[in-house]
This record gives sequence, structure tokens and C-alpha cells, in this order.
Amino acid sequence: MASQGTGYDLSASTYSPDGRIFQIEYAAKAVENAGTAIAIKTKTGVVIAVEKLTSAGLIADGKHIASRARDEAVNHRDTYRYPAPLKALADRVSMYIQAFTLYSSVRPFGISTIFAGIDDSRGPQIFMIEPSGVFWGYNGCAIGKGKQLAKTEIEKLDLDNLDLTQAVDEAAKIIFKVHDDAKDKDFELELSWIGPESKGRHEFVPEELKKEAIRKAKEALDDEMED
Repeated sequence: MASQGTGYDLSASTYSPDGRIFQIEYAAKAVENAGTAIAIKTKTGVVIAVEKLTSAGLIADGKHIASRARDEAVNHRDTYRYPAPLKALADRVSMYIQAFTLYSSVRPFGISTIFAGIDDSRGPQIFMIEPSGVFWGYNGCAIGKGKQLAKTEIEKLDLDNLDLTQAVDEAAKIIFKVHDDAKDKDFELELSWIGPESKGRHEFVPEELKKEAIRKAKEALDDEMED
């Protein structure tokens, strides 16, 4: 960055002469260097897949935001006597994240956050919050070092006709395809879902189904390399 080291990157409340806040850009770069995470929305639910690398990252930031999201959900239920709609929850958390970009005494969170769930009125939904606090709704999204290729692969999917079990297989294939063996030797695939199969709760995909998805993903990758 052109202005790096000139003093404009010492605080989240300091703008560079061209109107940039470098600490937010640094936070976004930290996300780009992390393992890939994707979310895929189907007619009945959402599947989330994570390339869990054996390396250090801003794990504490993620735990902090997860805890904040739980607090917001509880506060909403206590105040309004019904569960928080996913968009309302994402909105509340995004404002909290954005507040950490405003003051010199704090720093932006070095994570992007995926919210996935099922609303009674709107059905399955996905929202992603960026380190700046901006959030958007998606049918499918990707973050991390493999996000560009992952986005391309998600765009190829017929999401309107994909069931949740098929989405598990497709999510596993995408994570294995974007993983860079040359740079990251070891990784653990984490798969979770929410939908009728999980009785409306966000849970890890059953182990047998996960193993089958991994087997299919490896076979697809081998076939692609042979071609």
C-alpha cells in the first residue's frame, strides 16, 4: 500500500489523504489469508463448509463475535418474546462490528462472519458481515484465500433444485478443489447444516454423510486431474 508506514495506518479513526482506512484493509487481508469457508442455500436449508487449516489465525475475534451474536439473540427474545429474525440479528451484529472501526482505542475485527438460518416467513437465509461492518444477503457466499474460485464453483450450482444432502456433497467438492496442497498441506473439512434433516437446528453433518461427501470430493478431484 502506498501510504503504508506513513502514520495513516496507526488508528482505525485515521483516514489517509485518499480517504482510505488502512486498518480495515488490513483486517480484510487477514480474512483473505485464512482458510476458505462457504455457505450454500437450498430450498429447504443451508450448508456451511470450512477448510480448517492447521495454522494460527484470529480465532479469538471469531469467538468474541459468536458470543456477541448469542447475546443479541437472547436480548431480542427477552425484549420481543419471539426469536430474532436472521436479518435483524445480522444487522445488530454488523453495527457492533462497525463500531470497532470508529475509534482509535480499538481495532477492526480481523474476520468475516457468515450467518445462516431459517426464518419462519422467509425460509433459508444467508448473510455475510465484512470487517467494515457492511453485510449482504446471499444465495451462496465464500470467504478466505480460496474465495474467488469457490464463488465461481458456487455460481455453477443449480441452487433452486439442490436438496440439502446434495449441497453437502457439492460443498465438500468445492473446498477440496480450492485447497492449495502446495501451500497448505493439512486441513480438516468441517460441514454443518440447518434444515429439515437437522430438525431446524444448526448442527454438524452426521459423520457417515461427511465421510461419503469427502470420498466423492476426492474422486471428483482425481477425475478432474486425470482429464
